[in-house]
Amino acid sequence: MRLDDVFLYLDGHFEEAIGDVVRLCRQPSISAQNVGMEETAKLVAAMLEEAGAKARLMPLPGGGPPVVYGELAGNSPTTLMLYNHYDVQPPEPLELWSSPPFEPTREGDILRARGVSDDKGDIAARLAAIKAFRAVRGSLPVSLKFCIEGAEEIGSPHLMEFAEKNKSLLKADCCIWEGGDVNWKGQPVIILGVKGILYVQLEAQSASRDVHSSKGATVPNAAWRLVWALASLKDSEENILIPGFRDTIRPLSPAELGAARDMPSEEEELKQSLGVKRFVRDVHGVDFRMRHLFEPTCTICGLVSGYTGPGAKTVLPSIAKAKIDFRLVPDQRPDDILAKLRSHLDKNGFQDIKIAQSVEGENPARTPLDSPFVSLVGDAARDVYKMEPVVVPTSAGTGPMFAFTDVLGLPVASSGVSYPDSRVHAPDENMRLSDFDKAIKHMAAIIERLGRQPGV
Repeated sequence: MRLDDVFLYLDGHFEEAIGDVVRLCRQPSISAQNVGMEETAKLVAAMLEEAGAKARLMPLPGGGPPVVYGELAGNSPTTLMLYNHYDVQPPEPLELWSSPPFEPTREGDILRARGVSDDKGDIAARLAAIKAFRAVRGSLPVSLKFCIEGAEEIGSPHLMEFAEKNKSLLKADCCIWEGGDVNWKGQPVIILGVKGILYVQLEAQSASRDVHSSKGATVPNAAWRLVWALASLKDSEENILIPGFRDTIRPLSPAELGAARDMPSEEEELKQSLGVKRFVRDVHGVDFRMRHLFEPTCTICGLVSGYTGPGAKTVLPSIAKAKIDFRLVPDQRPDDILAKLRSHLDKNGFQDIKIAQSVEGENPARTPLDSPFVSLVGDAARDVYKMEPVVVPTSAGTGPMFAFTDVLGLPVASSGVSYPDSRVHAPDENMRLSDFDKAIKHMAAIIERLGRQPGV
């Protein structure tokens, strides 16, 4: 194999790569709480410099944690963009962690810490591959650019504007996304897209203060008011009832339909992992994959009203709030869905329901399956995993991929350290060190193949 020398170096320096993950995960970087953001940005920049890149912190147009931008010249005219994020989700509830979230804990093949799979393990994997090339061969086959932001976990509110403003600086040929995973069978999963999102809070207020529940026959109840408004959004068959909600959805291509049909079934493993007996609408097989990947959603993420503590408190709530996210598919847009949501509530007599958009929305994005870059990433995965990769047209989740696919015009594909039980965003987030090893080598194989196949 062309990479025997690089892989031999990686095997001999694997503990150093693990040390980089530990170093990153020990530093809290909770964007939602503005904890440790500047410190982490400086740490990431320092680690890029240690790997040979020129790095700097760049402010976002609308403020917030800086982007860590880096460049590293290579031997070919091809430039690969590496997108990552250094911020993490809040670790609460802390009592559900087996060990402190910012004290990385190693148990056998498992390394546990907040951010280890999302996304600091992936940053360290890419740096390890880069260090190996420079140590063994003195240089890289391709040039690299790094765009590592600190606001992904709060919706990347200004990254698209940053990309628009810095198109020349961010010019590249292709992009490896923030992270990736293997499935339950150990096959590498190559994801080419993301859903968009609109996240809102609905609020009903019925009185100036809570009152005794004995007044329930005469005083309006904010909780009931909100429940009725929520019930107007979706029926018991899971149909979203907002007029025009589906009007702009792009038809699926034959290749996208074929990819969904070809994906292996993992429903039973997922049911067992989640402790559920059935899925929505009892979908299974191809119907499950089609719904999971390609359907937009309307999800109640949280409900708060009245008294929710132990025991009884007979109170009539004056305020009720619900947090809702809409996952969007091409070519839906957050601002359009927000306008349609407002119109729907008004036309159904819910003009009093307030809508607060707590984070900016993100557009959906998708790279075509027939992109030569997708084939290259798949071939690199075969080299490393010795298994057929699973190419997935889109993730069911959301990220700022639109800034790269549509603003910068780059084909995007994933590679990363996660596996189905990494518990991303949950207590006891973890990665398997065996997956970390393969993710490093997959990154090295992508870099090597790009050096041999310019113009992807």
